[in-house]
Amino acid sequence: MEWLNYHHLYYFRTIATEGGVARAAEKLRLGQPTLSTQLKQLEDSLGTPLFERRNRRLVLTEAGHIALQYANEIFRMGDEMREALHDRLPTSRLHVQIGALDSVPKSLVLQLTQFAYQAGDCVVSILEGKSDELFRELLTHRLDVVIANFPPTLGEDIKVHSRTIAKVPVVVCGASRFKNLAPKFPNSLNGQPFVMPTLHSKLRHDLEHYLRTHGIRVDAIAETQDTALQSLLGEAGVGLVPMAAPAAEDLIRQKKLYRIGTIDGVFEELWLIAASRKIENPIAARIMKSFSIS
Repeated sequence: MEWLNYHHLYYFRTIATEGGVARAAEKLRLGQPTLSTQLKQLEDSLGTPLFERRNRRLVLTEAGHIALQYANEIFRMGDEMREALHDRLPTSRLHVQIGALDSVPKSLVLQLTQFAYQAGDCVVSILEGKSDELFRELLTHRLDVVIANFPPTLGEDIKVHSRTIAKVPVVVCGASRFKNLAPKFPNSLNGQPFVMPTLHSKLRHDLEHYLRTHGIRVDAIAETQDTALQSLLGEAGVGLVPMAAPAAEDLIRQKKLYRIGTIDGVFEELWLIAASRKIENPIAARIMKSFSIS
């Protein structure tokens, strides 16, 4: 009986998730010819090609899709086993790995972290990034829970569970030079410079709908999905910033930004997302069950 080479399987999985041999080789710190050879050996041992080349790109074959599903499950179980054994060592704290979209206010990530410490003796790791990379890490159990400002839109065969934890109002803030806009808000926004969320965010579309229905045209001179950078640009007077009210409170209290007005009917909805796993991280389970925004 021929044994499966798990090194080759790991290389195949990396090529599939990174989108090609070149990027996978860079990540694995291997030469491209070496990696291509290892992939060919795996295909030979399985008796079927896992990729086909289309327009200079590697595309998974039907067998490749099946192999990738099994590979994800195999390495997910390996990570889960290692985490479970590590957490059960008497001298070690539980390790909670939290993913946060860079569009989620940092003050809310802080609340989530503080809740984790209250839930039990633990070490918290926080990874910020974009949705695709965080969900990929979540599905391979390198993250226990993700906080996001939209629900997951993964395939039906992907087992995740999520719940909304807050629906917070959105306020428009600005540096002191914009304070005079507050009395005639929202009409005073017409023609003003704005630092907007990026186009792929739900908040951007909600804001644009609000502005259209009120006949307001703004000058979107900058856009970013990072709320910390958005705040800095607002403090520097680059433009007005629409942001979740909890993220604005400290900045307003410190007079780094000034509230111009609240956007009626526009909210930032926040979600917690976790992947199904056979052995639950107890701290992550408590987060999913009980955490709420204060």
